[in-house]
Amino acid sequence: MKMLQRGTLFLALAATATIAIAQQPASGGKKLYCWNEGGRKVCGDALPASAVNSARTEISGKSGLPGQHIDRALTPEERAAQEVRQAAAQAQADQALADQRRDMALAESYESEEALRRAYKIRYEMVDEGLKTSKMGIDNQRQSLLQLLHAAADAELKGGKVPAKLAQNVLTQRASVVDAQQGYRQQQQERANLDTQLQEALSRYRKAKGLDPETGLPPSVTAPANNPRA
Repeated sequence: MKMLQRGTLFLALAATATIAIAQQPASGGKKLYCWNEGGRKVCGDALPASAVNSARTEISGKSGLPGQHIDRALTPEERAAQEVRQAAAQAQADQALADQRRDMALAESYESEEALRRAYKIRYEMVDEGLKTSKMGIDNQRQSLLQLLHAAADAELKGGKVPAKLAQNVLTQRASVVDAQQGYRQQQQERANLDTQLQEALSRYRKAKGLDPETGLPPSVTAPANNPRA
């Protein structure tokens, strides 16, 4: 009877010990670190302060397989260059989003391509009217300059010397003509830019409407080819 009790007690103690052992963490679960130091590979279960900024690979102590790889810390110069690249990429993404919103607003503002062309026609008329007015102004200023030059020539013929006030008026009027001509050339450039702006607006409008940017036709429709007669 005593032997039976001792056997039962032994089994109970063995079961308790088994459960306790099972509940203990496995010693092999600790991570290992591998890094390069002085041109050689070093591994350890703790990372020294000298290797904190080094590239390293974490290895599972349980499976022995490589896990997470951590790159080395960037230098201040590398970090600054990375920030510049990130800022440039963000600016590019912001610009792309702004362009998309602009194109959608363009598509919603005009019910048809013809309506867009009419809006630009008004701008063409305004620029052309400005060119016409500037040309007339230049012609008038040239006439005034010619009159002053004739007066200066007459003064030289009569007295041999051009009055200081008249000479100053000639210089002032000549500067006015030059300024007016520069303004006229700028208006001509604006007129040329308007052609480019119209084509870009048409391309964006068509793209926003799901049409071919070049032809204005649906993607499934091909523009007819111009076949010359044989």
